[in-house]
Amino acid sequence: MDTTKIALFKGQKIRKTLHNNEWWFVIVDVIAALTDSVQPEGYIKDMRRRDPELSKGWGQIATPLSISTDGGPQMINCATTEGIFRIIQSIPSPKAEPFKRWLAKVGYERVQEIENPELATKRTRILYKLKGYSDDWIEKRMRGIAIREELTDEWQKRGAEEQRDYEILTAEISKATFGVTPSEYKKLKGLKRENLRDHMDDFELIFNMLGERATTEIHRNENSQGVTKLKSDAKAGGDIAGGARKKLEKRLGRSIVSKKNFLKKAENKRLLNS
Repeated sequence: MDTTKIALFKGQKIRKTLHNNEWWFVIVDVIAALTDSVQPEGYIKDMRRRDPELSKGWGQIATPLSISTDGGPQMINCATTEGIFRIIQSIPSPKAEPFKRWLAKVGYERVQEIENPELATKRTRILYKLKGYSDDWIEKRMRGIAIREELTDEWQKRGAEEQRDYEILTAEISKATFGVTPSEYKKLKGLKRENLRDHMDDFELIFNMLGERATTEIHRNENSQGVTKLKSDAKAGGDIAGGARKKLEKRLGRSIVSKKNFLKKAENKRLLNS
């Protein structure tokens, strides 16, 4: 089951995943948040060169874990709270102390979530609300997250092993549903590291959910096994959603696939209020 979650530190996304019953944080996200570097991977290399002790102990700090991305799970270096504390020591940033306090708070929240799992969902809703999303949109997004997790669980059980497998299967659904792959869709919306689904409108979310939910049901109904069959199912599920999309587009006289995204709407709103 996918355990990747998003936490916000001063408006920047930090991905984290549950491993051995504790939160592990994506190191490159932490570096980006603390340094505002446009190339955090390069910053990490320079940091390790500057701090020989950190470089020597890097294998004990950084552990590749499966992290959810638009193209499916990827193995990305993560660290525990203690590991992140050690990394912070090598970063001359005024954000270091506030980040340490933030980490401690996140650790405490994990204890709360173990006792009451609903808190994790509530916090995700709150984060979207603070960013300006409507309640209706949030409901669709949360449902979409659940449908996505259900689908990737099926892929894992039915033979998808490599990160590339998830990318291929996701691209099959997207191309059949919208006529573009996720990477092409992000380019259309002018996105880079942002999550594509966080910048979809109601219809885009709905058809995305339909394609993924249909694919899940096809897998189960046909007891599909192996990446080749899963790929065929993914196209079939996407075709169902794509057919519905085309019918709606014909009736409305406009395309559902849109260049619009929440990021630009938020920027325009800030400009109007400034």
